[in-house]
Amino acid sequence: QVQLVESGGGMVQAGGSLRLSCAASGRTFSGYEMGWFRQAHGKEREFVAGISRNGDNQYYEDSVKGRFTISRDNAKHTLYLQMNSLKPEDTAVYYCNTNTLGFFAEWPIARNPKAYSHWGQGTQVTVSS
Repeated sequence: QVQLVESGGGMVQAGGSLRLSCAASGRTFSGYEMGWFRQAHGKEREFVAGISRNGDNQYYEDSVKGRFTISRDNAKHTLYLQMNSLKPEDTAVYYCNTNTLGFFAEWPIARNPKAYSHWGQGTQVTVSS
């Protein structure tokens, strides 16, 4: 089973930037699509972004398009999320996960957090107005 460790969260003002990292071990990292999810206090967890195995294709939730960029370094077994122009509504705990449910482009279930059974500890992002 893959182990995932998220890092890079913090507190920033609106308009600021953060870069999240997700270190993965336990499986062949490059063999899986990867995704970022987030959960705001009192709300359900939601899909944020996904990336194909070789990094060529990215998928974004509408509210983060043009502001967030997902990327990966397969040699380092690390997934990234560059977050720019942050808004208070981006405040949440951010999680990464391995997509074992089907390609993001073809299977909507892959973007459904409820379909995933294992999560890391996440990293807190707080954006102040």
